[in-house]
Order: sequence, then C-alpha cells, then structure tokens
Amino acid sequence: MIRIGLAIVIVAVIAAAVGPSVSRYDPAAQTLSARLEPPSREHPLGLDELGRDILARLVAGARISLAVGLAVVSVSSLIGLTIGSIAGYFGGFVDDAISRLVDVLMAFPGILLAIGMVAVLGPSLPNVILALCVIGWVGYARLVRGQVLRVRELEYVQAARALGAGPARIIVRHVLPSALPAVVVQATLGMAGAIIAEASLSFLGLGVQPPTPSWGTMLDAGRSHLFDAPHLTLFPGLAIATLVLGFNFLGDGLRDRFDPKD
Repeated sequence: MIRIGLAIVIVAVIAAAVGPSVSRYDPAAQTLSARLEPPSREHPLGLDELGRDILARLVAGARISLAVGLAVVSVSSLIGLTIGSIAGYFGGFVDDAISRLVDVLMAFPGILLAIGMVAVLGPSLPNVILALCVIGWVGYARLVRGQVLRVRELEYVQAARALGAGPARIIVRHVLPSALPAVVVQATLGMAGAIIAEASLSFLGLGVQPPTPSWGTMLDAGRSHLFDAPHLTLFPGLAIATLVLGFNFLGDGLRDRFDPKD
C-alpha cells in the first residue's frame, strides 16, 4: 500500500514540477474554433469550453493542489505540535483551556468554517490557505496532546526533569520525537483532506480564481457540459480522486508500519 501511494504521489509531484515547462500547450491558450473537442491524438484529454488543453490545465492545477496541501499541512502541524505539546506537558488550567478551544472548533464542520472565512476575507488562494490552517491545526493538537500525556510520565522524561532540564528542552528533545511518527501519518492524510478542501472551495467559486487552472474550477466549468462534453468533468474528477487515494494509501501504510502492535 505504501508503494502504490508513494508511486501516485511521486508521479503527481514530478508532473507538477516539470510538466508545465515541457508541455506542448499553454494552459491559458484558447482555441475557440475547437472548443469542447473530445480526446484525440493531438489533445489526449480533449479541450474545454474555451478551447484550452485539459491535460495542460490538469498538470498546472496539480501545482495548486500540492502547494495548498503542503502549505496547510506544514503550518497546521507546526501550530498543532506547539499547542498540543504545551497542553499535554503542563496540564492543569492550560490543558483545560486548550482542550475546550479544541472541542469548540471540532464541534463545527471544518469545511463550513472555511467557507465562512473565505466568504468574509474574499476568494483567493492565500485566503484559502489561511482558512484551512485556522481549522487544520486542531487535529494535530489533539493528537500531540495525547502522545505527550503518555510520554511525560515515562522514566527517561522524569530523569531529564530530575537532572534540571527545562520544560522547553524536555519537550523538544525527549517528548516530541515520540509523537513524530503519529504526526507524519496525520500529515499524510491531511494532505488528502487539504486537496479536497481546496477543490471544494474552488468549485464553489471561493478559491482559485480564473484563469488560473485549478481542479475545482475545472469541475465547476464542466457542469454545464455533462452530456455533450463529459471529459470536462471526468478527467479533473479522476485527478482529484487518484491523488487523494494515493495520499490515503500512503498514510494507511505508514500507520501500519509505525503501529507498535506490529
């Protein structure tokens, strides 16, 4: 499962990195005379409603999806690691306050909070990343808190405390390393969630704005051509499903690999 997921992710990363520079077509170039052309030898995935090459736009859209996922996961995991480790290590009032905040945020559907924030801030890629980060750190904080609560009472942590090590040193050097495997698994699965969330917001018109190619906006544009040109929605949908499946396979495989019961 790890190999299948990793292969899908590597192909997507390579396509996003070098695809636009070696593509025969500009993802923004229009050929109105050939609009809605089905897949052919010249255009393997066909053309969209403005005569733009769908394959070129899918490759360019992969950059958006991977960039959003990487940014959201990096920021959210860093915030979650910091807040979760503080709550788990110090306990008491600090733990109670952070836990109640986490409970409140987890009580609301994350995508609805993201839609509300982007609607207020305005549709743009930075606002999408900000909205997803605001709600994304909660899961990491809760995960890290549980790991820290388990580790802080172990003998080697108590020995470091007895030798005079400060809280910051104990957390960074002795506590957080034990939580990193679980965070890596959560981050891998979080990439899939961020990609779906970005595509959903773009589909609703709250994410990446045209003419910048995004898989969500491509799905939205193809809704009015479901019967006369189904390739407009088929290929972006397959791209989203395949990449999300790859990250889920990778995350599930890593979870099995890091499972101490094995």
